[in-house]
Amino acid sequence: MSTKNLSLLEHWILLAIGHCEPQAYGISIHGEIKRRTGHDYPLGSIYSALWRLSGNGSIRSYDGEPLNSRGGRRKTLFVMTEAGRKALADIVEATRAMTHA
Repeated sequence: MSTKNLSLLEHWILLAIGHCEPQAYGISIHGEIKRRTGHDYPLGSIYSALWRLSGNGSIRSYDGEPLNSRGGRRKTLFVMTEAGRKALADIVEATRAMTHA
């Protein structure tokens, strides 16, 4: 998938990751989108979009530290790559151009 064909949810996920880094994980991303937009996407939709963005190189994931509160399990954390930051800048610029057309 080209980063030029990202869905609205994928755009919002990139923005949410930027707001939540370095603690961007599925639940925090979901909460950030819900808080800022009022849209309550199912977590499955969030995770599907996260894996698509990971697959196209816009984000990367890594395992956080094990947490006692999670029974020693690790959170999967997400960060934007340089390609993701470029895609987000392109989206903002295209939106600006369409708004001022």
